[in-house]
Amino acid sequence: MNNDTNNYSLFWKETLIRIRSEISEQEYFTWFNRLEYESSKLNEIIFSVPSKFIQDQIRQRYIKKINDILNELTGTEIKISFIIKKQSVSQAKTELNSDSDITDKDSAHSNKKTVPKKKKEYASNLYSFDTFVIGDNSSFAFNACMAIAKNPGTTYNPCLIYGGVGLGKTHLIQSINNHVCENTQELNIKYVTAETFTNEFIKSVGDRKTQQFKNKYRKVDILLIDDIHFLQGKSSTQEEIFHTFNDLYDSNKQMVFTCDRPVSELKELAARLRSRFERGLNVDLQPPNFETRMAILRKKCEKQNYEMEDDVLTFISKNINTNVRDLEASLTKLIAYSKLLDKKITLEIAQEQLKDSYSLNREQSIAIETIQRVVADYFNLSYFELRGKKRTRAIAFPRQIAMYISRKMTDYSTTEIGYEFGGRDHTTVMHACQRIEGQFQTDSTMDNVIQKLMRSINEYRRN
Repeated sequence: MNNDTNNYSLFWKETLIRIRSEISEQEYFTWFNRLEYESSKLNEIIFSVPSKFIQDQIRQRYIKKINDILNELTGTEIKISFIIKKQSVSQAKTELNSDSDITDKDSAHSNKKTVPKKKKEYASNLYSFDTFVIGDNSSFAFNACMAIAKNPGTTYNPCLIYGGVGLGKTHLIQSINNHVCENTQELNIKYVTAETFTNEFIKSVGDRKTQQFKNKYRKVDILLIDDIHFLQGKSSTQEEIFHTFNDLYDSNKQMVFTCDRPVSELKELAARLRSRFERGLNVDLQPPNFETRMAILRKKCEKQNYEMEDDVLTFISKNINTNVRDLEASLTKLIAYSKLLDKKITLEIAQEQLKDSYSLNREQSIAIETIQRVVADYFNLSYFELRGKKRTRAIAFPRQIAMYISRKMTDYSTTEIGYEFGGRDHTTVMHACQRIEGQFQTDSTMDNVIQKLMRSINEYRRN
């Protein structure tokens, strides 16, 4: 410590005492044990930190608190500056891996406190960013998750990843968890499914341990909750997540959520909670295109050390286009068949073994295709025009009707419907539905048109 004229070290010691009384011991140890008073000059204090990450986190989380206390104590506005000063290997090991006592050098009382060793909490499935195959459908979501994992709490907070079943939401959110556990051990991170969160909350109420439950989820640096659509209709759990969200958001703690559809489509979700999920960055995952499906299959073959002929991979990619999970399941079935029967997979074998899979795939998508064909026929258009890019009124209006009926007659999300209409964004589908609903107010014949088309669709399917 320098003995310069403008020495603020005593003010800094008092600042530390106040901060320590306001935060947990673990939080104090994690951040302020890495912050060293280096020197000072008129109206400025220079601190050293071991990395830019620690500097960014202190700036994001505590700089206002530090400034407020110092300004109050000194009666003037103090500028805070940082320098990066690497720790010695022995010091880093002591801080990250040791269970030894820590002496509070900056406190007037030198009571020793024991800080327990932090355990890594990897997600159950060891997904990683390295094993995620990036395509046009997922590059935005992938890069956002990677940025969050590298510098949590500073940008993209909260983040919501949404998309249909098997498109990679869980892969990405668990990759964030595992990347942080591996590379930033000083952060307290918690990954949980919405179902597990709900079950734990119910148990805590029954056991009268709600405060313990609150502490578990409100003292984290990063909270990751998978499948928030599970929260629909669960008002008490929604209330708890609402308060947890507010507490973490106000403390600049990172939150990431996944959902099987845009939050605006969750019917039994409190409006105030919906607005919070939508507050930050929302990114969607679309079904992978043909090239991405081929890349996924090749990577999985490489991982399993199995060579598959290109014509077989092409067959799978063309016929299994619902999601990544179905795609990988089909490949796994063929590889198992090959190894168990000691047979090389030919195109004929693949067609025979997967006939149920791609037949089911066609059945699952026929609902929207049927709607498109019936609506196109009614307006004297081709099926391909409805799925195409043209936006003339003669095509756009029937397309909006087809989107509206698809929303009414199927369980597909707006994201999935948009994909079936030429890869359009979910907001286009939402606009189409709003437009048609608006027509009901001004055009008395619109309801008759929709009802007639829906009857024709049901008859088409029966025949």
